[in-house]
Amino acid sequence: MNLKVLFIASECAPFAKVGGLADVVGSLPKTLKKIGVDVSVVIPFYKTVSVEKDELKLFSKNLFINFAGKKENFSLWQTYLPGSKVPVFLIKKDKYFGEGGVYLEADASSGGSEKEAARFFFLTSAGMEIARSIGAEIIHCHDWHVSLITFLIKKQGLKKIKTLLTIHNLGYQGIYSFNVVNKLLGTDFIENVNCLKLGISESDLISTVSPNYAREILTPEYGFGLDKSLIKRKKELVGIVNGLDYKIWGPEKDSYLKSFYSYKSLEKKKINKIHLQKKFFKKSNPAIPVLGIVSRFAEQKGFNLIKEIFPVLMKKNINFLILGQGLSQYQNFFQEKAKKFPEKIGIKIGFDEELAHQIYAGADMFLMPSFFEPCGLGQLIAMRYGTVPIVRETGGLKDTVSPAKIAGKKIEGTGFLFKNYRSEELLKSIEESLKAFENKKFWRKIQINGMKKDYSWETSANQYLKIYQRLEN
Repeated sequence: MNLKVLFIASECAPFAKVGGLADVVGSLPKTLKKIGVDVSVVIPFYKTVSVEKDELKLFSKNLFINFAGKKENFSLWQTYLPGSKVPVFLIKKDKYFGEGGVYLEADASSGGSEKEAARFFFLTSAGMEIARSIGAEIIHCHDWHVSLITFLIKKQGLKKIKTLLTIHNLGYQGIYSFNVVNKLLGTDFIENVNCLKLGISESDLISTVSPNYAREILTPEYGFGLDKSLIKRKKELVGIVNGLDYKIWGPEKDSYLKSFYSYKSLEKKKINKIHLQKKFFKKSNPAIPVLGIVSRFAEQKGFNLIKEIFPVLMKKNINFLILGQGLSQYQNFFQEKAKKFPEKIGIKIGFDEELAHQIYAGADMFLMPSFFEPCGLGQLIAMRYGTVPIVRETGGLKDTVSPAKIAGKKIEGTGFLFKNYRSEELLKSIEESLKAFENKKFWRKIQINGMKKDYSWETSANQYLKIYQRLEN
């Protein structure tokens, strides 16, 4: 009999996406399905979701849960992950999901408001009801938004349902006053509730999105106050690197690109570079190195380091292209600099799927100077497209990017790394990459090294299967 697993999450690509969480929830289940897991997904029906575009059908008109001290109804809509038979259920309740985007905070962090708590606690409660109704054996919870499921399952005595909590970002924890939690969920807490902390203590097993991050979060530096809680569950904690959906990410047949290419026809990458430069600048010149960023504007992503070295960067012969949204201090900074240096900097605020693909394909280097990075998908995508990553040695970045170097007669590695979270070390790595860019033979080899790496979901999905089987035994 196939294992019946239900993913419950705040986002899932392509229906509702802010960060890498959506990519995982939108792609991992497809591979799990192929290897025999009976998997489905539950997310909210946000205002940004479209019945027509997302091919939704009404699955159930009137479902009920007890929430905030009364009986609340919701409807359930269904579609499938594109190119698969994985059902995606969307909980429609405009009272909680009908306003704004996925998150109420610009940088996707937890604001701690009652409005935010109500949104994700309704998802938690309704998700559990759906799990019961479809006979799920395992609920796979993603991040703090639904981590209270692990506690509520035990509180309600649902011993047949096991829980796996995947931590995508330990920095966001969902902390609310006990009064708010008790009011919404009918609990009897006497202290403020940290959703992620409670999820860590109550889940049957815990995973996070790279082996190195699993080690890092056991330390005070990266534990965000939860390192002691995680150390207690060390034996139940597993790190699994995220994968890529190669049907979506691959320069050989990416419909967003000006020209398809592979590691065997790498010269065609230049066509995408010229196209990208023309989008942002009056002139295109493939001899000028293009540095790209596709990111949330959040503290963890290293934007303060970039700000510190910006005057030096602007003296170099480069193009700098930035796509993202988030904290206004960074949005405003880059917008102001783009006006001051229009021949060097191109920026687009917001999320743009087409442009994201074009930056991955058209840039020469991809910048991820993160303070911490649980896994990171940007560096995996960049390598797939022959765009060389410049990253800090942290989390999944350290697991997936190896330093470019000449070892004897061999050219090894896939990118440029720096160790300490300091702007001068970031600058040194950028300068090393710019120097390497001039050595065409060396550069082409590290591009090919990256393109040949296999970060498809197959390996990771089989590791998740082992976790599910461990839960069942």
